[in-house]
Amino acid sequence: MKSRSTALLWTGAYLLLILSLLTSLSMITAFLLIVPVIVLYNILSMKKFLTHVVPVWLIAFIIHPVYLLLALYFVIPAIVMGRCYKKRASALRTIVIGAATILVEMLLLLFIGTVLFQFDLSGYVQDMVNVAVKPMQEMVGNSALTKDFVLTKEYMDSLMNMTVQRIPFALILSSFMISIITHAIVRPILGRMGYTTTRLKPVREWMFPRSLIWYYLLGVIIEIMALSSESSYLTMISANLVPTLNIFFCIQAMAFFFFVTYHRKWHPVVPFLLAIPVFLFPPMAIIGIIDIAFPLRQMMTKSK
Repeated sequence: MKSRSTALLWTGAYLLLILSLLTSLSMITAFLLIVPVIVLYNILSMKKFLTHVVPVWLIAFIIHPVYLLLALYFVIPAIVMGRCYKKRASALRTIVIGAATILVEMLLLLFIGTVLFQFDLSGYVQDMVNVAVKPMQEMVGNSALTKDFVLTKEYMDSLMNMTVQRIPFALILSSFMISIITHAIVRPILGRMGYTTTRLKPVREWMFPRSLIWYYLLGVIIEIMALSSESSYLTMISANLVPTLNIFFCIQAMAFFFFVTYHRKWHPVVPFLLAIPVFLFPPMAIIGIIDIAFPLRQMMTKSK
């Protein structure tokens, strides 16, 4: 009886999250919609799972067909991650598979929209940039700031081009963010329900493969080549590869701070304070590069 009421509560939460997707809360609920599906998938058999989610989809379709499309979009990564939890896959594998599934879905939708519906992503982004900048243009008017630097046509064109070029980076980052947030919420929930789940290693033990450094060098070379080339593909790769790798190096630097704090027995708040400037100033990601390239941790823990 208790498990049945729990399933009904999660089904109700799932319906509410779906109905909130076309409201101002969509930016928040989009990161949470996968959670109830994963929970239901793990606590119920496949037959009972369908008896809970299918009525939700029917209600969503009756209210507005778009709700059903959005629900079906998010249910695929939810089931993929749910299977990982059922098979007791490692936390990192679950997060990566979930993020990869979400990313593939995004790219597939973008491809379908472009081919079948002639959706112009570049034009859409430019319109969004214009909408965002227009209030600033009206505020500054014909001031010297507008004429000399901030809102000149050259600056606007550069901003739009940079925004369009960074779309792959934004898709990758958002996919991992959704997957990480989902795991952070689902794992303790399933744990409290008595289901065995794996957790990530402590942050101080994180260590990315050394091959990332070679990818970074390749990205820098491509970035240099793009400066003297008119190839849009080189420009697109250089605009996304290096920033993506910088995220990994920033995380590695943060892991190094946690490692040092643990072994030096510093206050637990220290690594968080040290990590803030690393994420605010990307060049400081070199700390993560050094941590991967050299055995700093072994030298610190080696007995005198």
